Amino acid sequence: MSIADFSGRLRPDACPGALQVHEAADGPLARVRLPGGAISPVRLRELAACAADLGSDVIELTSRANVQVRGLRSPAAFAERIAAAGLLPSEAHERVRNIVASPLGGRTGPGLLDPQPLVEALDRALCSRPRLAGLPGRFLFAVDEGSGDMLALGADVTFFDGRLLLAGVDFGLAVGADAAAGRMVAAAEAFLDERPEGDRGAWRIAELDNGPARIATRLHVTGTPDRATATPLSRPTAPRAGRVGQWDGRVALEVVVPLGRLSAAQARAIAAAAEVNGPAGTIGAPGPGGVPVRFTPWRTVVLLDLPPTTIDRAARMLEAAGLVTDPASPWAGVSACTGRPGCAKSLADVQEDARRWVATLDGPPATPVHWAGCERRCGLPRGRVVQMVATGDGYQERHQ
Repeated sequence: MSIADFSGRLRPDACPGALQVHEAADGPLARVRLPGGAISPVRLRELAACAADLGSDVIELTSRANVQVRGLRSPAAFAERIAAAGLLPSEAHERVRNIVASPLGGRTGPGLLDPQPLVEALDRALCSRPRLAGLPGRFLFAVDEGSGDMLALGADVTFFDGRLLLAGVDFGLAVGADAAAGRMVAAAEAFLDERPEGDRGAWRIAELDNGPARIATRLHVTGTPDRATATPLSRPTAPRAGRVGQWDGRVALEVVVPLGRLSAAQARAIAAAAEVNGPAGTIGAPGPGGVPVRFTPWRTVVLLDLPPTTIDRAARMLEAAGLVTDPASPWAGVSACTGRPGCAKSLADVQEDARRWVATLDGPPATPVHWAGCERRCGLPRGRVVQMVATGDGYQERHQ
């Protein structure tokens, strides 16, 4: 069982944030929520500076398109700088701003939704309701553009194709995009209504007995669900790299971050590529000169709206920084937990072991491979994955 699947908990939710840090073996770790995975080049530069100035120069990408900075020497100074950069709009809500969204942002088809306006409206609505600061840090919202790429993530409340799904179950709850933010936070409040006071065991709707139906009832939906949504995914769950044509003639570039870890220099390279490869790119200009940056739940980074004339330059800049834009790279499909020395529970230096293994490959593995330092298997991707799990006697290969 992976840590993400564990229920029947006896301890309170201890998800880290920018203020409530996790005391890892390599020092305090802070997690910064990025609703929809969105970050401006200027804010990305400040995040890189914080990792270099105050941390161990490691920025980890998470499976919810957030980021975390390791080895902080001064968590208070980090929080102050993150807040000044605009990445901490509500101290009370900072651990519950968990919103994933389709990273290609409706760009691959004219009928698809651009999720970012809804993400921003949802974030504002979430932060405006004091009670919702009491949501567990694992409660997850998702905004799907209509392609189904968010459906495999198991969000508690998902906006998909003009309706809300509750823990993946479709009760026929129709809602327009303009009203979806209000209905999504109403579902979160209904979860708190149904969750027993002080209950530490239920962090997700699915962990409540008959949870989806109970939430639907509170939202005044009656009857049985239409179906448990099983819309086919429009993309693989493993990381992929390369160029994606947009319906408007521009190009998106997806970049694999090896093992989900960025150095400060690599983060600055992403910011620079976004700044200088827009229509009128100039380093330091966050507005019209830059293009949108999105982190993804599969630990890649997407640059949107690149003109075809600058896509090659953007790819060269990122490759020079040690990032991957070639879909044939062995890195496309390999992930790993933190491992030693950063995690005290790990039985191996899985990052180094995974790197040595990738060096033996000629291309991506046929099935995604995840390297884990212990039975918790932190960071395990969803879907079909080969698991290399460290034990007291080497690695054990498992299949799911």
